[in-house]
Amino acid sequence: MKFSVLVAQAFTVSAGTILWDGRFNDLTSSTDLNKWSWGNQVGPYQYYIHGSSSVTAYVNLSPSYKNPADTGSNQGAKITLDNTAYWNGQNMRRTELIPQTTAAINKGKVFYHFSLMRKDTNAPALTREHQIAFFESHFTELKSGWQSGASGISDPLLRWCIGGQTKWSVNWDVGVWHNVAYEIDFTANTVGFWHSTGSDPLVQVIAPQSASTSSNGADWHVGVLELPRDGYADTTEDYYWSGVYIESGSITTSVAGPGSSSPNPGTPSSSSSSSVAPIKSSSTSTTLVTSTTRTVITTTSAAPAVTTTASSCTAAQWAQCGGNNFSGCKTCASPYKCNFVNDWYSQCY
Repeated sequence: MKFSVLVAQAFTVSAGTILWDGRFNDLTSSTDLNKWSWGNQVGPYQYYIHGSSSVTAYVNLSPSYKNPADTGSNQGAKITLDNTAYWNGQNMRRTELIPQTTAAINKGKVFYHFSLMRKDTNAPALTREHQIAFFESHFTELKSGWQSGASGISDPLLRWCIGGQTKWSVNWDVGVWHNVAYEIDFTANTVGFWHSTGSDPLVQVIAPQSASTSSNGADWHVGVLELPRDGYADTTEDYYWSGVYIESGSITTSVAGPGSSSPNPGTPSSSSSSSVAPIKSSSTSTTLVTSTTRTVITTTSAAPAVTTTASSCTAAQWAQCGGNNFSGCKTCASPYKCNFVNDWYSQCY
């Protein structure tokens, strides 16, 4: 009888094939991230986008930091922005982890999973734009806080975006775990959105839509980038992460995840291949507000995906524009310039 129950649970929890496992189960503490370097690419994450302080100023691990319903994770991560979280002299605060793998996380149809939560203590500022769980070309991402160029002073929403356009949003309430999966089809150039809260199973809330899906397999940023805003002082901000992994096949809808962690597929390699800037286009949209008036779902008729070459395209503000083996857009949109950061990365700003 017990065996039958366990088998049933196994089939319920695990639906797809894990391509990369970023659930922090392989790390004893966040200091293990320091073992990674461009010359020693080990562990589940690349760790190089952060400020000048020690790793424990920006990333900490604890069982208390994970979604309690995420039984596949031994611990979660607290990712922090403080007044030292400026990377390589930029004017943006950043703490970000990049998947370290050569698995095919940028091929075919895949699901990018994670859970995110905030607390009242060190809460993310409502007065600045935050880009969360984003790709280098920003073809899809979460955002929070006041959006650059918007009217008003603050914004309490957590948003899901395609190409910078909001498709879904909700009040980002304290202590609520938001479980997310990006349904990305790199062949069909589409992105869909799965979501739930707490221990509820994921449901598809936005069907796949056209997007300029572009990734070199080493440019998904697990963390947060905060855009600067004059007149608003830095405050310490904490973001809690749980259940980070990428799978192919059928989606795992249970927040418990696909069971205990296993070694990550793929062997270490350096970043390579292309990154294409997001395509901005005019569109028409309709907004549906639920009876609770707290969740807003916006659908947009997006333009078809466009293929560009490095010589004919332009990279948007904050996008990558250079680096070793980089073959994406190398000219920045006016008035931005391509600024050297390191041998592997240059950025438009």
